[in-house]
Amino acid sequence: MSEQASRETQPDSNRSADSAQGVPSERKVEKPTPIKLRLFGRTDVGQVREHNEDNFIVADLTKASRGLMETDRNQLVGERGVLLGVCDGMGGAAAGEVASQLAVDIIFQKMISGEPPKDHDEIAARLVHAIESAGLRIFSEAKLDRTRRGMGTTSTVAALVDDHLFIGQVGDSRAYILRGDRLVQVTRDQSLVNQLIEAGQLTEEEAETFEHNNIILQALGTSDSVQVDLTFVELKRGDTLLLCSDGLSGMVRNEEIREVLRTVDDPLEICKTLTDRANQAGGHDNITVVVSKFEGEALPEPTEEDITGLRYRKYQLPEPMPPSSLSAPDPSRRVKELDQPKISVPLTPLPSSSSEGHRRESDSERREDASKDGEGPSSYGPRSHGSDDPIHIPTDGAPQWLIVMMIVSALACITIAGYYLLKP
Repeated sequence: MSEQASRETQPDSNRSADSAQGVPSERKVEKPTPIKLRLFGRTDVGQVREHNEDNFIVADLTKASRGLMETDRNQLVGERGVLLGVCDGMGGAAAGEVASQLAVDIIFQKMISGEPPKDHDEIAARLVHAIESAGLRIFSEAKLDRTRRGMGTTSTVAALVDDHLFIGQVGDSRAYILRGDRLVQVTRDQSLVNQLIEAGQLTEEEAETFEHNNIILQALGTSDSVQVDLTFVELKRGDTLLLCSDGLSGMVRNEEIREVLRTVDDPLEICKTLTDRANQAGGHDNITVVVSKFEGEALPEPTEEDITGLRYRKYQLPEPMPPSSLSAPDPSRRVKELDQPKISVPLTPLPSSSSEGHRRESDSERREDASKDGEGPSSYGPRSHGSDDPIHIPTDGAPQWLIVMMIVSALACITIAGYYLLKP
């Protein structure tokens, strides 16, 4: 088993929007007393993979430091804030590991550049910009080196400077919040199965055995741009954040995850227990978890309404995003897309990742059934993993109905062709 340990507020002028109710919550970044964090992160190769393509980051942006030495596991949130993230690489050979490492390195460097953020819009915009920059750099590296063509990575990254925790997501790695006894997934999987459920074309029961639930719709590095899903949580005292790759969420039920987070106090022990549980369930993928507990008088005690009202919430950035300390991408570094169709569905057992249908690993293993349950988007009970790992379908903003129809049409053609080829 391998372990990587690298790594109140006063109302004012900011605009955070609840996508469900459209109710603004205006706050400026001010911290009369600091927020305290107890945190840890761990990544494990699992029981089947030959090498680990996951990476994670735990960073104190004020000190511009990364790591999980003893002194790093208890932090006070400074003026630049804290950065926590999980990246799940794909692309075969060592390419997935390269992509996920590039992602955490570039996001960290972007987040420590410039002046400290002045408000919520600025820290949120900086997070989105950092993730987009990482995606462009990975894509550029893949174009320059054919052996890494098609590499990519998911990215679920959280940043905070006060009681607002911002989460930028690309792919299907997840963020959960435990508040009281309630565990809620506060990100939304960018996957085909989730899109079909939300479109009403697949029930949660059907999703449990859906053959193609390993298809993801976005990943950093598989095109020159991505659409970052930006969400936020207004933290309360005692909240616990879990970031994880699908090596955990695909193998361990949400109810079991909730019980571990609820009963184990030490983040280090939580990380160890969760990775052990995923390995005991089969360990069919790399397993990465980052856990942080939020404490301190700067955070209010949660009310019953805070507990029951916890949910997935979009954050609306102003247009255009505040320039302040953001550095615009260098136009000279932009590259053309891969000469591939916008949407690609592999014809034989679903390999993983990218527009070319590359696998995350060169291994030939298959995943067995894994399970999920609990609250929040995409938390629909036991899930059967298809062949190997998620594959990526770049959508570049195409309408959901068009994506679904093209995929369904492709699968229908495959089925008909297979029938006639196999017909005696």
